Amino acid sequence: MNTNHLRLGLVVNPWAGIGGPAGLKGSDDRQLVVQAMVEGAAERVSSRVERCLERLQSLCGESVSLLTAANNMGESYVRRAGFTPSVVYSPESESTHAQDSVNAATAIMAAGVDLLLFVGGDGTARDICSAVGEHLPVLGIPSGVKMHSGVFAVSPEAAAEVVNAAVEGQLVDIRLQEVRDIDEAALRQGQVNSRYFGEMRVPEFGHFVQGTKNAGREVEELVLDDIAADLRERMDEGVLYLVGAGTTPKALMDDLGLDNTLLGIDLVKDERLLAQDQSARQLEQILERHDGQVVAILSVTGGQGSLIGRGNQQLSPAILRRIGRDNLWVLATKSKIKTLDGRSLLMDSNDPELDQLWSGYIEVTTGYHDRILYPLGLTDAQQGDVS
Repeated sequence: MNTNHLRLGLVVNPWAGIGGPAGLKGSDDRQLVVQAMVEGAAERVSSRVERCLERLQSLCGESVSLLTAANNMGESYVRRAGFTPSVVYSPESESTHAQDSVNAATAIMAAGVDLLLFVGGDGTARDICSAVGEHLPVLGIPSGVKMHSGVFAVSPEAAAEVVNAAVEGQLVDIRLQEVRDIDEAALRQGQVNSRYFGEMRVPEFGHFVQGTKNAGREVEELVLDDIAADLRERMDEGVLYLVGAGTTPKALMDDLGLDNTLLGIDLVKDERLLAQDQSARQLEQILERHDGQVVAILSVTGGQGSLIGRGNQQLSPAILRRIGRDNLWVLATKSKIKTLDGRSLLMDSNDPELDQLWSGYIEVTTGYHDRILYPLGLTDAQQGDVS
């Protein structure tokens, strides 16, 4: 039985992650996000918050008390999970803005908490950092499009596991981690401009917290060329290829002589570029009309080990089910795999059932006719849901 009591803060950015499936590279530009919602983009935050709080309720129960902001900035989710929150900040409008995240975090810190959870991506991390700096331990529940900072748990459930470890009096390290963010406007033009915005104190326990994304500069061009050659040799006529983000898939596009969206999903068939930078809705419409085989070509995020859920949220659970696990081509250099120190590749599709179904060993292309088997799927936190 847990005997300690922890005061926990919670700030939810209701807009976080909406831009991911829409292929917007982020959710900072409110006008673009609103337009995406008009066109049918769905909010992403609810399921992420609920997964964390449900796990937190089952693990900790009355051993935690929650301080949060009103309505959809936290209160609604906390009450649905069975907690009775203390509301310490109310936004002026339901259409919240970045300043509301700053104000909420400031109010929660002033009220006194042991740990602040926030729900969002790198943009929200910047807002929280501007409010609390290094004064308060902070942990992000990943729900954004951009999550390059080292302040996020690997999944919503993992965030609850870190909290529970603290409640149980286990040795939870507190380390300074970078807050970084990418210029979304430049990103839409294929330019990756990552800026450092500060550091926050982050609790670390087991493999429940991700690292800061590596830049990948150490990858040798020759290795990428070898991987590209292997892939091109394997490509068949009539197959629709969904080429994902990153420098490794870009090597294939360069080999094919095709334009590439460095941080988006491009469509290739019969070595021709059919469409670029597709949103989840656009992909679903195209797949409805395509009767043949579909293959997704995805790379691993350096340092984090993420395969699904970081930078490729356009691949919705429905799209992933349509593709099928056997039609997933995973790319990584061996040096990138070695930096994971045996940790599984991260599967975070926002569909726990699919994450569990796809877990297990998967083939990773690491060079020309060179492949390895490597574990994919459930984080330590998600494994607790397996019955």
